[in-house]
Amino acid sequence: MLLHVIARGKIGRSPEAELVDRYARRIAWGFKVTELPDRGGALPVPAATPFRTVALDERGEQLTSAQFAAVLGRWRDDGIREARFLIGAADGHDPALRGGADLLLAFGNATWPHMLARAMLAEQLWRATSILAGHPYHREG
Repeated sequence: MLLHVIARGKIGRSPEAELVDRYARRIAWGFKVTELPDRGGALPVPAATPFRTVALDERGEQLTSAQFAAVLGRWRDDGIREARFLIGAADGHDPALRGGADLLLAFGNATWPHMLARAMLAEQLWRATSILAGHPYHREG
């Protein structure tokens, strides 16, 4: 399954970009990042069908790493070809996008800078795929 991060804003050369790259190299599944301008610009048409959409949103579900891995594993096992992870700009997502998402996901109650949220997402995607692969590093509790 392709893990496709679609993010508003350019990350450029930054410490956050280095973190995203570090985790991207570790992810054994397909991984892709698409950057969109802060405003405007259409979402890319998914290359693979079927797909699922996850919108990062402060009002979303707060999943443990194991729960997040279980969601991805279930989608993979159900034949989903692409999981799209949408990171909005400072204003967040429009209501239609939020309403059409398969999952609203939050990284806690705090508001995170979108560049840091991108790095956190990359880490959680690496962790989830590691959990699904039975990697001994991750420990719950």
